[in-house]
Amino acid sequence: MTDAKDRIQQTISDNDVVLYMKGTKSAPQCGFSSRVAGVLNFMGVDYADVNVLADDDIRQGIKDFSDWPTIPQLYVKGEFVGGCDIVTEMTLSGELDKLFEDKGVAYSKDAADKIRAANA
Repeated sequence: MTDAKDRIQQTISDNDVVLYMKGTKSAPQCGFSSRVAGVLNFMGVDYADVNVLADDDIRQGIKDFSDWPTIPQLYVKGEFVGGCDIVTEMTLSGELDKLFEDKGVAYSKDAADKIRAANA
């Protein structure tokens, strides 16, 4: 199990934004992963995607690592942010913008505003 934990820690350390998801950012394989990847893609965030379906050790390992039972899982600058519901909520409230600004992560404020307008 240490191997998976070490690989997860390394990935989170090496990338400002990481999304552990089912599938990839260009081909998500579940609705929740698709929603979070869609938000990040639309907002122009540069992020690493890790397909948990391609590696059983990582699939279980990420749940143990974060003590969070579901996928997707978003990490920003090494910090666990949450899953689909939390990311969706943060996007709509503007908290995700603030998090990206506070952590120095580039994103499109315009796109974030468009998401909020479409969901108002």
